[in-house]
Amino acid sequence: MSSQQPQHAGRLRLVGERDAGPAYGRPRPNGDRAAAPPPARTPGQPPAPAQVPPQPAPQAPAAGALGFAEVLNAAIEASGLSLDRIRAALAHQGVRISVTTLSYWRRGRSQPERAASLRAVHLLEELLALRRGTLSSLLGPPRPRGRWIAPTTHDALRVEQVWPGEQEIAEVFEELDAPPTGDLERLSIHDAYFVDANRRGHLLRMRQVVRATVGGVARCVVVHKADEGAVGCPEITSVRHARLGRVRRRPESGLLVAELLLDRPLALGDSTVFEYEVDIPDTGPTTDYGRFFAVPVREYVLQVHFDPAAVPAHCERFEREPAAEVDRKREQLWIGASASAHVLAPDQPPGQVGIRWQWE
Repeated sequence: MSSQQPQHAGRLRLVGERDAGPAYGRPRPNGDRAAAPPPARTPGQPPAPAQVPPQPAPQAPAAGALGFAEVLNAAIEASGLSLDRIRAALAHQGVRISVTTLSYWRRGRSQPERAASLRAVHLLEELLALRRGTLSSLLGPPRPRGRWIAPTTHDALRVEQVWPGEQEIAEVFEELDAPPTGDLERLSIHDAYFVDANRRGHLLRMRQVVRATVGGVARCVVVHKADEGAVGCPEITSVRHARLGRVRRRPESGLLVAELLLDRPLALGDSTVFEYEVDIPDTGPTTDYGRFFAVPVREYVLQVHFDPAAVPAHCERFEREPAAEVDRKREQLWIGASASAHVLAPDQPPGQVGIRWQWE
């Protein structure tokens, strides 16, 4: 996905820099010396045409066979700007990119792919006094994530495709600088959802088995959203084989976005298992549970456990295409003697799968 931004009339300026100062990343012509006065002319002599010294365009570092990371790194070194000052200058223009992300870009550990990131590249070209297109022309298509990636990973969805109309989720992802979903291959996800005697879904236990498709993966961002009418947000508890990092809550919409820090950074091909529980706010009787998938999953298992005192009269599996509001598939499920029902979804593609039930 590409993003075209209008050319700015002037260079970006550091926050707090006076407008009269030079564009940073480019020295003032002839240093800081004052311009020499024009030569005197005799009376009656027509004025000489104004002489405007040629202003050579800023030169990009010699690219040759260099890629995006090498050219960006050379331009940053030549500018003398710290990554923190670059981050502040981009934020002043409405683009929030973390210092960690900038460091990854210049070292080649990741490359800009999202719309906001691509806009940041255009602003970086101005900020670092590079010709328009010097960096963006080196990006090319999104980079593959290594030999461990599932063959269908190119089907991964953007946040707005998984949760249409949920712009605040995308904004929180940007705030947390969420890693690309393709960095972790989901081998297995197991959800156990518990419904109490009052017909209220109150607890979710989740277990994931993941494998790194790039080196240095140390975190995962998860999303949970309460049903409409809930007071407050779901809350993550009892984290195992990981620890809870930054958490962002939006109580007015029942949204929780959380960062899970893995036990250790994963090298390419390393796998890990992590588990946690989610306490669900009360919204009255619950009639369904489903999970949205942004990336393919090798195996998904969902179990819904009902209290023996409140077993539904009917239960069915449903599947939906990404962002769809109607079911693609329905299938009746048997509620066993254990007062539970389950679905198994091998090679689950992006979309939604879940279980719904009726009490009467």
